[in-house]
This record gives sequence, structure tokens and C-alpha cells, in this order.
Amino acid sequence: MVMLLSCTKGQQIIPLSIVRQGTEQDVQLSVETAVTAIEQQQGYMHRKEIPDGTGMVFIYKSDAQLKFWMKDTPHPLSIAFIDSAGRIREIYDMQPFSLAVISSTHSVRYALEVPQGFFTRAGIAAGDRLSKESLQAIKTAASLAN
Repeated sequence: MVMLLSCTKGQQIIPLSIVRQGTEQDVQLSVETAVTAIEQQQGYMHRKEIPDGTGMVFIYKSDAQLKFWMKDTPHPLSIAFIDSAGRIREIYDMQPFSLAVISSTHSVRYALEVPQGFFTRAGIAAGDRLSKESLQAIKTAASLAN
């Protein structure tokens, strides 16, 4: 089954730390969680302002090829597809209101949306990882939502 998700508001806000490979420096974010089907379908729809340093993490129960679009989403976003071990596999930019589907080419467990260009500005790239604490926080958020 293929579910398209738009890029309102998750019920929880958690700190997230991405460790940049080679430097071992952390980039800190404050992210909303999207765990339930309703939260995932709403995503960032209708949000006009999304500050740098914030984002939304979509949390799934199993690995899959994820598909997102930007229907009804006015703010440009970047999306990182993250595997179950917390490694960023792919990063893409998404355009406001676009109906183009952005798909992961790998099976992944999480997707992280941020303001477009934030990953580049922060020096985050494919291969970087969520910290162990961040991965645990995501798992805890998922368990609390169920």
C-alpha cells in the first residue's frame, strides 16, 4: 500500500541531535513528532512559518519506501529519509504546493522535514546520524503515542 503524506501539528516536541560524520559535531533541532496516521497526513499543511532549528519527524513502525508530497503546504521544505539505525540515507528539497511525489529509494523508518536548505546550512548530509539519545527519544515518542 502506498500512502502519500503531505508536508497539523504533532502532539509531542522532542530534542533531536544529528551527528555530522567526520567532525562528530552535533546539530541540535527541536522537532514535532508525527506518529499517528492523522498527524502524518497533516504534516506541515497550511503552515506559513517554520523556523530554522525546528522540524517534524515522521515515525513509522517498520521500514518502508516512503512517499511524500507538498499538497497544501506553503513553506518550502527539505526532507531527510532516515533508516532504523538513525543514519540519514537521502535528502531532497520539496517545493510549496507541489503534487510531485518525493520517494525514498531505500527502505527507511523515519522522515525528517525542516525548512528548505537547513540541512545544507547546518552541514548535514547523507551518512550523518541521529545521536543514540535522539533515536531513543523517537522510539519513546512512538510508544507514548500508541
